[in-house]
Amino acid sequence: MPRFTLRIPLALVLAALSAAPAAAQTDTPFTAAQIEAATYDGGDLPKGRSALTTKVQVLLDRSGISPGVIDGFKGGMSQSAIMAFERRSGLPIDGVMDPHVWNLLQSFAALPATKDYTITAEDAEGLVDAIPTDYAEKAKMPAMAHTSVAERLGERFHMDEKFIGFLNPGVDLVPGNTIRVVDTGSRMRGSVARILVDVNTRRVAGYDSNGRLLVDYPATIGSSATPSPSGTHSVKTVALNPNYTYDPKKNFQQGDNDKVLVIPPGPNAPVGTVWIGLSKPTYGIHGTPTPSQLFSNQSMGCVRLTNWDAEELARMVSTGSTVVEFLPQGVTIAQATGAAPAAAPAEPAMPAEPAAPATAVADPAQTAPAAAPLDYTDPLAAKRAPAEPVYENTSEEEADALAPAVDPLTDALTGALPSGFVVPPVDEQP
Repeated sequence: MPRFTLRIPLALVLAALSAAPAAAQTDTPFTAAQIEAATYDGGDLPKGRSALTTKVQVLLDRSGISPGVIDGFKGGMSQSAIMAFERRSGLPIDGVMDPHVWNLLQSFAALPATKDYTITAEDAEGLVDAIPTDYAEKAKMPAMAHTSVAERLGERFHMDEKFIGFLNPGVDLVPGNTIRVVDTGSRMRGSVARILVDVNTRRVAGYDSNGRLLVDYPATIGSSATPSPSGTHSVKTVALNPNYTYDPKKNFQQGDNDKVLVIPPGPNAPVGTVWIGLSKPTYGIHGTPTPSQLFSNQSMGCVRLTNWDAEELARMVSTGSTVVEFLPQGVTIAQATGAAPAAAPAEPAMPAEPAAPATAVADPAQTAPAAAPLDYTDPLAAKRAPAEPVYENTSEEEADALAPAVDPLTDALTGALPSGFVVPPVDEQP
């Protein structure tokens, strides 16, 4: 089957995919049991929201290739994650679901994709009614805390908060009630020596000192008007749950605020729960209070990840030694690392059966203790300069104003199912 050749910039395509309005996508109800039973029988992922896409998102997350927010929708972040998974696996990089991707994902299917969770009293404590947009009003608050139990649990389980309600219709999110959530497994472990930031595919990849890919995340990266820094820098500081210092003379103008303001910490702070400061002043990699908008927002220079991805990365970098390379426009991670599609034999593979739990042999990164809930303390305080304020070169509000308009290219990455490269069923956790 001849392959369709795209002549549209990849970043534009991914932006268009994520910008498609939810109303234009199918949203047929399904249950956690249907997620468990979902299997792949060929073709690309279904349009809209589906149990199969949910399962694929969970398995990608377990593999260290983050799909961003798990919501069951086929969209730009999920397709970029499939591309990253293909890049790591030596498959043709097109972001299209196929039997080869499915077979390899079964290495991470030893455990169910969902689990029960009973809401605790602590889950409902310390919430705030709303987060103001004005920075002066933010500075008056005791914390940039979650605004609902759904938002708090969404961050804990890497889920869109509305998707929690979707999987638990009619269940009030109050202490004592048991709900069904996805199970993304343990936090990834390892030492990241090199980070590649790719504006073309909107991905951030972390490698160990041997060049092995450890983690790969979707990100909001600088726009053409306000680009991220070029070249190579290093990680200078790491702070979890930091205060945020707004200074219009150093960064940007927010509303009518012309004085220095200190905004308290929390998941809804301007830099989320994490600040990984770079050797280039005021630039860093950080979290965001709006994880579902990573691919519709544009940054004014810094790199935004979901809070949970940023926290994971913060525990893997080393101040002074982890290098951060911003790839030039037109150069992708695949090109920078020499990743290339594998040779294709004549017959395509068929989907593999899920791996048997009893025989799974896990990678050390997968056998680490389960990740603890986000506690918003600062276990990396020793790495942080005690009196150093956190600045950044990004504004959520101004970035939202730069969000791209809806584009009719939603299906631009579909319809190109590649042939070849037979992958045998995987019976062991890698």
